Amino acid sequence: MTDLIVRKMRFAFADHRVPFLWNEANPAFSSMANAVSFLAIAFEKMIGHMITEAMPFITDPEVAEEAQAFVRQEGQHAMAHRQHAKGLIKTYPGLKETLDDVVKAFDDLTAETPLKYRLAYTADLEATFTPVFKLMLDHDDTLFAPGDDRVASLFLWHFVEEVEHRSSALIIYDAVADDPWYRMRVAPSIFKHVWAVLKIATEGFNKHVPLEERQIDAVSMFGMQARKKALLQKLPFTKTPYDGPVANAFAHLPVREMLTALTGVVRSQVPGHNPAHEKLPALADEWFKRYEDGYEVTQWYTAGDATAQKASTADV
Repeated sequence: MTDLIVRKMRFAFADHRVPFLWNEANPAFSSMANAVSFLAIAFEKMIGHMITEAMPFITDPEVAEEAQAFVRQEGQHAMAHRQHAKGLIKTYPGLKETLDDVVKAFDDLTAETPLKYRLAYTADLEATFTPVFKLMLDHDDTLFAPGDDRVASLFLWHFVEEVEHRSSALIIYDAVADDPWYRMRVAPSIFKHVWAVLKIATEGFNKHVPLEERQIDAVSMFGMQARKKALLQKLPFTKTPYDGPVANAFAHLPVREMLTALTGVVRSQVPGHNPAHEKLPALADEWFKRYEDGYEVTQWYTAGDATAQKASTADV
């Protein structure tokens, strides 16, 4: 029996303007997270089609239940990210084109690749999430807390649920494909596709969001490629457009912790890897406890202040 809980969240993105630069203290992380939001919509749409296609091949009732809970959680993520994207598109209408292009990239993947490949794609990508998201959640005080609480809370919820169902995609892959070496062989093409989709998103941000409102070149998340672009901009004959300064979203984080996350990503692709044994972020346990206690997790950083203020007013 699955332990996954399907939580329906609404983040009030329609109530007032959704800023592109939702964490003003870290424009590079703001842009990166926005790109992840666009990718999540398309990726989770692919997962929905994939699980429907895979269900007839799942004979174990417990795996079938896991698959259903997994896809329902992912469906809730997609719905919430669509509301986030809708808020951005309201301010920057051109981003509708960008989102359509991102979705098309995954629609093409669904149409053009076999089920086994898409199962491997999901298992490989999902396996990287726990070490990467642990790094982010362990530093929520700088990456999330200073920002718009709706956007920050959206990503906290999504990331802790990715940690919660960290084993689901691999369980489903093993039940249908049962070929660990294939998953590793196709990993390079999978991550090439992921980066290509993120590039569609970031180039769309550069095109449709004014520099004064994003403050950095949105392709900064590509590291070496972004620095190469910055170098080419200094050579007039290349005619490389200037889309803003290059910045590192994680420059302030301890190098040792970033190397640990990178090691975890590499390890996650090796046959025999078991995500259940991953070291988890402390914030995940705190989030699940608060949720169970009825805390307003859609306002992670401000709900407590609002509750305290309300109680203080009542006492008066």
